[in-house]
Amino acid sequence: MRTINPWINFNGNAEEAFTFYKSVFGGEFTKIIRFKDLASAEFPVPENEADKIMTIALPLGRHNVLIANDVPEFMGPVNENENRSKISISAESREEADRIFNGLSAGGSVEGPMDESPWGTYAAMFRDKYGIEWIVEFDPNL
Repeated sequence: MRTINPWINFNGNAEEAFTFYKSVFGGEFTKIIRFKDLASAEFPVPENEADKIMTIALPLGRHNVLIANDVPEFMGPVNENENRSKISISAESREEADRIFNGLSAGGSVEGPMDESPWGTYAAMFRDKYGIEWIVEFDPNL
């Protein structure tokens, strides 16, 4: 396993929060993808969601990355009283990603099955049988 990184969901203020985190931790964003960057006929994005954050990443130290996104309105608001985080695992291979996904998702509920993502990685999203939310991803470009 290459890394495990926290992934936080926001109600439309991910960029504001991460600008604050950057002011505290320092560093530079290594990734900012807005929903409009992925818009296509297969993935339509409403105008009011276009500038919201699909993914933002801020390295913390040498091997850790804090990651977040805005939850689209069609998915409903994030409940501030619930755990709003996902644990993101960056696997070293497709095989490792499959192994981790198959192991952790057993008995849970899969939101997005392991498959090619619109942003060029091999990824899945799911909640394990204990209610913990996970993203497992392999990026062949790393």
